[in-house]
Amino acid sequence: MKLDTNKLNVGKKQWIAIAVIAAVGIGLGGAILGGKTGKTAEGEGHGSHVEAKAHGDGEHHGKTSDAQHEDDKGHADGEHHEGPGKGPHGGKLFNEGDFGLEALLAEDGGEPRLRIWLYDKNKALTSSAAKVSATVTRLTGEKQVLNFAPDKDSLLSRETVPEPHAFEVSIVAQTANAPFTFSFSQEEGKVELSDAQIKAASIGIDTAGAASIKSALQLPGEIRLNEDRTSHVVPRMAGVVESVQASLGQTVKKGQVLAVITSPTASEQRSELQTAQKRLALAKTTFEREKRLWEQKISAEQDYLQAGQALNEAQVAVANAQQKLSAVGLAPGSSGGLNRLELRAPFDGVVIEKHLSLGEAVKEDAAVFTVSDLGQVWAEINVPAKDLPLVRVGEKVSIKATAFDASAQGTITFVGALIGEQTRTAKARVVLANPQGAWRPGLFVNVEVTASEANVPVTVASDAIQSVGDKPVVFVKVNDGFVAQPVQLGRSDGKRVEVLQGLQAGAAYAAAGSFVVKSELGKASAEHTH
Repeated sequence: MKLDTNKLNVGKKQWIAIAVIAAVGIGLGGAILGGKTGKTAEGEGHGSHVEAKAHGDGEHHGKTSDAQHEDDKGHADGEHHEGPGKGPHGGKLFNEGDFGLEALLAEDGGEPRLRIWLYDKNKALTSSAAKVSATVTRLTGEKQVLNFAPDKDSLLSRETVPEPHAFEVSIVAQTANAPFTFSFSQEEGKVELSDAQIKAASIGIDTAGAASIKSALQLPGEIRLNEDRTSHVVPRMAGVVESVQASLGQTVKKGQVLAVITSPTASEQRSELQTAQKRLALAKTTFEREKRLWEQKISAEQDYLQAGQALNEAQVAVANAQQKLSAVGLAPGSSGGLNRLELRAPFDGVVIEKHLSLGEAVKEDAAVFTVSDLGQVWAEINVPAKDLPLVRVGEKVSIKATAFDASAQGTITFVGALIGEQTRTAKARVVLANPQGAWRPGLFVNVEVTASEANVPVTVASDAIQSVGDKPVVFVKVNDGFVAQPVQLGRSDGKRVEVLQGLQAGAAYAAAGSFVVKSELGKASAEHTH
């Protein structure tokens, strides 16, 4: 068979054309695939987003051209922000495309405020380049709106951001072209504890609420003898101690014999009474006889009148002798002799002092015994001049011993009108019942006087107050733990404390066992990021 040369040449040309077409097709296919890949990298880097027109928030950050995202002006938040970096001022730096924003919680002049810097392609913008607002949402659910005003090269919130700095912050920046939203969170001062851990640590949860607070004034005092029921027993005439029946510390009854003294003066007083009594008896007999004789017209009336006068004088002499004996505490007669003087207890009480012994000579003015009724004592209070208006007669007070656990109620019965030159204090007195004898004279006490009583809207238990950084705080209950809430305190009655600022009624907080939360906070070593 002979080969046809013309046919062979035609076939080669056709194969060449086919090869050229295939090569062009492969190149076009590669170009098409390359174009698709580049579009995905630039415009569809989020995978699930097909058209930017459907975005209701600022999802596409880092845009390279307006043609790719012509509808991004409608984006309202920074949904696809990467984690914030650190800005040149030490704040949190957010970027969305060419636009940048740096946020810093700064304590300028001691008041924490949020400061904002604006950037375009990492270059600083003026504070008027965008209108900025922010919302602070605390862990307790409370919200605070921040408005900003230009301050040098930045924007500064008009409102302060009080502690605790544990919250979510959402920042909206409205430029001339589009709105941008950025957010970040802080958990400064938060202690994470589960419900099981709270129960295991015996941390009590209470609720802040209204209560009646009694403002008390505490003053120093001392237990003293009730001077109205304290007697210094004196003989009232000199003599020698014959016997002593009472001992120091003994409880005695009214009229009980404490000691016996032999005294010549006592003998003279009794003798005088007996003489006067005998003269009185004679005067009575003479008067009766002269009366009969005068009635029978036997004797003159003058004799009758003289007998009457003598009787009257005798009666006066007897009465005088009796008064003398009574004045010195002597009975008209004594079984042991005319010179026997018995010293008796003036009332029920305790012998707290004894200054005589058997055979001792005592003077008429010597205080040989001191007897005091300890069933009632005085609490003597030292009142500074500035507190005198709060201490009034009739006021109820609470008295607490400093040496041991004991308390009692009493009433102020006396407030001194004079102020001591050295102490600059006045004396006040409380009558205190002492049936068990626990309030011993000389014991130091603290006296609480109710200065005022008021109903306040927000109070917490006194054991809920802790100190963090030299500031009083209350640990408020939040999800998964507590947050240290600084508070401003008011009046206290020892059980409840008034909260003037920092806490609202109805807030749950750590009461009993709050020190456990404080110790956990110390372990966490929470640092300020202002």
